[in-house]
Amino acid sequence: MKKLALGAVAALLMAACTSNVEQPTESGLLKTNFQTEVNGKKTDLYILRNKNNMEVCVTNFGGRIVSIMVPDKEGKMQDVVLGFDSIQDYISKPTDFGATIGRYANRINQGKFVLDNVEYQLPRNNYGHCLHGGPQGYQYQVFDAVQVSPQELKLAYLSKDGEEGFPGNLTCRVVMRLTDDNAIDIQYEAETDKPTIVNLTNHSYFNLDGDAGHNSEHLLTVDADYYTPVDSTFMTTGEIVLVEGTPMDFRTSVAVGARINEYDFVQLKNGNGYDHNWVLNSKGDVNRKAASLRSPKTGITLDVYTNEPGIQVYAGNFLDGSLTGKQGRVYNQRASVCLETQKYPDTPNKPDWPSAVLRPGEKYMSQCIFKFSVDK
Repeated sequence: MKKLALGAVAALLMAACTSNVEQPTESGLLKTNFQTEVNGKKTDLYILRNKNNMEVCVTNFGGRIVSIMVPDKEGKMQDVVLGFDSIQDYISKPTDFGATIGRYANRINQGKFVLDNVEYQLPRNNYGHCLHGGPQGYQYQVFDAVQVSPQELKLAYLSKDGEEGFPGNLTCRVVMRLTDDNAIDIQYEAETDKPTIVNLTNHSYFNLDGDAGHNSEHLLTVDADYYTPVDSTFMTTGEIVLVEGTPMDFRTSVAVGARINEYDFVQLKNGNGYDHNWVLNSKGDVNRKAASLRSPKTGITLDVYTNEPGIQVYAGNFLDGSLTGKQGRVYNQRASVCLETQKYPDTPNKPDWPSAVLRPGEKYMSQCIFKFSVDK
């Protein structure tokens, strides 16, 4: 047997050692940092990639999008959502970063609603209202996950009758597909064994600069002639009001920071900036662009499509620098823009608004598409 040269032996040893070292994702995440157990269910990190090397990382803890890597105008990959480097941070620092929100996204007035002459009381976790399904909403639950291909992830969760006060056993499914035209196509389905309400959304915090800096230069367009005003507790008043002539008019592209501090306009004072639902002109047409966000710095554009009647624009007003996220970045006030496709807030208490009621034998279906492109 021939003796191996010392250099060859060293190379083999190095290769053996290297093979045992976990390689990070494009965004710098490690799968092992997302592997633990929460309430007896295993969590993990799932990695979607398309032919353009776009990468989306998702954890089944809360059905959360953890990172989205897309190319900028120079061809450099940028991570365009806020989040954390480990599952422990998501557990110890409760946030909605990237989460699947349910059973009811946004607010329900005083946590109460009446369905078929029965009054239900939900947790009151935000200014006396129920926000995002309550303090133990879907964002803090572990979904069953199956990655069926490099570009598709299926998530499922059974929300039991009475969970956070909601009636009915609700079986919900979320499919996330990364398409070859750089879109994240999110489809929600749900079925119930008892009349209930349901309103699911994704709560990603987008920063298209890729550095989690201020959102003020981001250019926003929302295809909506109307919005739903809120009171000082962020609850919709029941009105549907024209955006024309107000700082709420984004029918043509306007910088997010251009008018956000005009607190003499009471809606910006009440919302501490933009934290409102816009009534989309698309009226359920998923092929019509509902909203668009663009970074002049990177040239990255995000277009949003949905079959839902509304979209909540939240400009990160309550971020305060107390959270440090991926790559050690501090998340200061207005470091992002959320674009949450949805039924209107408090719809169960406003019968004239699009219904959120789901009954046995019916299927809830909702779709949101986040499509990325770059202006070179």
